[in-house]
Amino acid sequence: MKCGLLGRKLGHSYSPQIHANLGSYSYDLFEKEPEELENFLRYGDFTGLNVTMPYKKDVIAYCDELTDCARKLGAVNVLVRRNGNLIGHNTDYFGFQSMVERSQMSVSGKKVLVLGTGGASATAVAALTELGANVVIVSRTGENNYSNLHLHGDASFIVNATPVGMYPNTGISPVELDLFPKLEYVYDIVYNPARTQLLLDAEKQNIPCMNGLWMLVAQAKEASEWFADTKINDSEISRIYKILSAQMENIILIGMPGCGKSTIGKLLAEYLGKTFVDADEEIVKTAGITIPEIFAKEGEPGFRKLETQVLSRLGMSSGLVIATGGGCVTREENYPLLHQNGNIWWIQRNVSALPTDGRPLSQANRLEEMYCVREPMYRRFADYTVTNDRTLDEIVGEIREVYYK
Repeated sequence: MKCGLLGRKLGHSYSPQIHANLGSYSYDLFEKEPEELENFLRYGDFTGLNVTMPYKKDVIAYCDELTDCARKLGAVNVLVRRNGNLIGHNTDYFGFQSMVERSQMSVSGKKVLVLGTGGASATAVAALTELGANVVIVSRTGENNYSNLHLHGDASFIVNATPVGMYPNTGISPVELDLFPKLEYVYDIVYNPARTQLLLDAEKQNIPCMNGLWMLVAQAKEASEWFADTKINDSEISRIYKILSAQMENIILIGMPGCGKSTIGKLLAEYLGKTFVDADEEIVKTAGITIPEIFAKEGEPGFRKLETQVLSRLGMSSGLVIATGGGCVTREENYPLLHQNGNIWWIQRNVSALPTDGRPLSQANRLEEMYCVREPMYRRFADYTVTNDRTLDEIVGEIREVYYK
């Protein structure tokens, strides 16, 4: 069987990796311009296709049959050839309902705000309506819009079905969560970054939340069933989700200068099959001069500004182990940049064991005083802590244990 993903600009897609874990068929990316669509659908060499934007509605005209789900949603994201006919189906519906089911939340009888009016919104609205939710669609110009959200302060759930906050335009949220004091859960169909600004805001307010990666894997599971005309246990969704989320996750190491971030990071990256990046080295590459020279020329404010620029770029990447500079925690804006795609580990080490050579601030300030100032900042940033008072293998082993869980 020859399967794949049909779209216009696909960029980096996780679909081939997901389907490699689901079936034995080949899975390729088919980037087609609108004028190529008809010829490809009629004569292209494929058995089954996933369809993504902007063609989920366009392909309907070439289908010989539509499933009830595709017809209800007015969108097709799966095409299969059977007995000479092209059949259109929609697995996003199953994917979204699986997402809600995984959250273990009941939406029945609850007000749910669905942000957006596109295809993803239509899928969410249909699935939520079947689950008994009281759905309110929020658009830019409709009756319920972003200027009168105060009318829906009693909402229990929010679903972001827009691309707001998606890579590379991260750091923005479609709504302010302070408007919704009764929120029980926030869903975001975006999965890159792992934590959009909306989800970061939810975390800050201790509101449970979920990104769209589970939905992506779940819809792929049902698509694979259509491709191979077979049934796949739903447990495969969880298995593949765990694999994919671990591979996408960044591990960020923070801590005092000289605490061992780079040494630990290199070994950890080797064990986990990730790429190691030293943020200070990236700063030097960007500036074209050494860190002491940056301090001499720009002072600490200039260095911190450049550091944030570098962390912004690194934080949007996936699958990295990032060793940060000791003072990155002194700027609060660095936290969402690092946390959006990763978990942050604080490497703790006795101050008396910290070196100072080649470290401008460590030489200029007493380390004990610096630690007292930064300690609450490290604690604020950290998801986990590990102490550098053992062998490297023991330290890396502790991080790996948490990572695999």
